[in-house]
Amino acid sequence: MQYIVAINAVLFDLDGTLYDRDELAQKVVNGQYELFRHQLSSVPKDDFIRRLLELDNHGYGDKADLYARVVSEWGLATELIDRFVHSFWSLYEEHCKASDDTRSTLDVLRRKGMKLGVITNGRVEWQQRKLDALGISSCFDTDLISEAEGVQKPDAEIFLRAVSRLGVSASEVLFVGDHPEADIGGALSAGMRAVWRVVPYWPCPYDVPSIHRLSQVLPLCLPTG
Repeated sequence: MQYIVAINAVLFDLDGTLYDRDELAQKVVNGQYELFRHQLSSVPKDDFIRRLLELDNHGYGDKADLYARVVSEWGLATELIDRFVHSFWSLYEEHCKASDDTRSTLDVLRRKGMKLGVITNGRVEWQQRKLDALGISSCFDTDLISEAEGVQKPDAEIFLRAVSRLGVSASEVLFVGDHPEADIGGALSAGMRAVWRVVPYWPCPYDVPSIHRLSQVLPLCLPTG
């Protein structure tokens, strides 16, 4: 699919789009079980991993709440809650790495003169630390984090702010994200074009192109020939 109006900027969601957030969460909870193996001796490892990933809800679960819940469910010491939360973020940052596919895709887009940006919901501290850990902060001309902006996806306002900061029109922008409503619905409501990075648990009701890896966005936004 090739758009008629030229695309001059590409905006990305962060979690689940610029890196595999589910794969990372799996590594984190595996690492946590090993760190706390003694305290978790009564909890089978598979049960710990399954329950944590379920409550994490692909990043939408509050960490303090979910660890308080499992501590209560398994009759663990309450002092473990803060230790679990701290170790979650420590391991997260340690394992948060950009894939070769992500790095090469961003490199190609920059070399082709595309303006690039990120729009992400979440706290400034952790969203910025994720970008820094991924090693891709310098790739972007702008990044908008909902806590700093006072507005979050899918509100069209945060998308339009990105458009303004990049100095382009919304019709020239392609947004890439994994969440059907926060990313795809929000981008479309702002007048952008959108690409859905496919995930198996959030069906997308919008008629937009879909990709399974980031590099598949290149033929959708770069001129051919």
